Amino acid sequence: MRAARFTTWSAVTLGALGAALAVSTSVPPPLPSGWQAKIGTLLPQAGQTVTLLERRPSISTVALELVVAGAGGDREVLRQVTATAARGVAPTYDKRLNISAEDFKRYIVFQNTLASTGKTFRLSVSRDATRVSFGDGPYMNGVLKGVSIDLKTGEMRGPEGFSARPVAVPANDDPERGLLIRSGFQWRMNGNNAQIGNGVRGTLNLLQLGSGRVLLSYTRKSMIDRKVDDFDRELIVEYTR
Repeated sequence: MRAARFTTWSAVTLGALGAALAVSTSVPPPLPSGWQAKIGTLLPQAGQTVTLLERRPSISTVALELVVAGAGGDREVLRQVTATAARGVAPTYDKRLNISAEDFKRYIVFQNTLASTGKTFRLSVSRDATRVSFGDGPYMNGVLKGVSIDLKTGEMRGPEGFSARPVAVPANDDPERGLLIRSGFQWRMNGNNAQIGNGVRGTLNLLQLGSGRVLLSYTRKSMIDRKVDDFDRELIVEYTR
């Protein structure tokens, strides 16, 4: 299978898909006009070919470079620091940078980025006129199994028996604030039923990126029939619609 072209946003910093994109206000923004059609357009087609993404730790030294340059710090030491950070290794303080150890720690920013795994596959998904339903398959690890979204109401349902409605994700054209987003939706699934032993805490994001491609992610922790999944599971894929 020919690898899908991975867009340049792969190195854009994520605050965290489930947190930075979450609507933090008590009253979520209203859904945009024509939101049902938009959700239907962004959701994957049956057998959609996707690229598997993963979170990778990253260390940003942009702010450090600026403050060291302003302080007249040793350029060679700074180069060594940035080279170490580029390998994903936490750099050590050197007084020749002409800043304090406390400032050094403050300007070293640890963050997550998204990157392609280089793996492409066909998403296990089916759709009809009213619903998109997910199954399971290679690389999906059961994360979306049993999840469905109603194309008319926007309601998302999961195998645990709970549901969630979408909220609009604000557009973002500032790379300093995270992913470049044209539009999108988020479902936050939270529920617990002690009588039947089911529960879930999950966040599904469906985003149209600045590149025009679509990002679909689902992060969840669940319990079914009193059996708790030991892992916080996550699936992040990118595709073209």
